[in-house]
Amino acid sequence: MGTCNTLFGTLAALTFAGTATAAPVDDLLGTYQSQGAGPFSAERGAQAWSAEHRPEGSQARSCTSCHGTDLTRPGKHLRTGKRIEPMAPSVNAARLTDQAKIVKWLHRNCKWTLGRECTPQEKGDFLTYIRSR
Repeated sequence: MGTCNTLFGTLAALTFAGTATAAPVDDLLGTYQSQGAGPFSAERGAQAWSAEHRPEGSQARSCTSCHGTDLTRPGKHLRTGKRIEPMAPSVNAARLTDQAKIVKWLHRNCKWTLGRECTPQEKGDFLTYIRSR
């Protein structure tokens, strides 16, 4: 009986995590599509996640520099050393649930990593990739 309850609890948590991330991400993807982006690709998002950039006057960096290649594991900020909770909604139910936070962190991280604002296409691809984890 305990195993069945544990399995049910895990399935319920995964279902909730998927539902909780659907609305804010879907709304943002719709916004990016209205700006001319799409269709979005988790594969393109994964490639962009690993791509190295060298913002003017900075060392080479990528999303993996802080968040790692396994989004189900914690990351660590390259400069400050601060722990970053896992990005994958499958293990971090709080990820991708707050649209304002998503917009804030995409803006901040694109500027820091790429040295510029991400395009609507890049943002959509990143969100599609992260949500798939």
